[in-house]
Amino acid sequence: MKSRLYLICYDIADKKRLYRVRKIAYSFAFGGQKSAIESYLSQKELEILAKRLFFRMNSDEDKINIIEIEKNAILLGKAKQLPFDKGTIVL
Repeated sequence: MKSRLYLICYDIADKKRLYRVRKIAYSFAFGGQKSAIESYLSQKELEILAKRLFFRMNSDEDKINIIEIEKNAILLGKAKQLPFDKGTIVL
């Protein structure tokens, strides 16, 4: 299975739900900061992550975005692309 790079961003209104969502998201992460993390995911892993996050959030109050990063990402400031055997790491 081919892994792709995703940016997972979340804004959770309740502290208890925030802890649960953060714990799930960071279990798939290889980097990131606070409420925005980076993760290489296969299609199956993406589906598992999305389902686990969906069941921990309140869709009326919370927001979670899972965004696929393209090969030609726009990089600003200190951000740079590093070669990776399964694609490119954006830092």
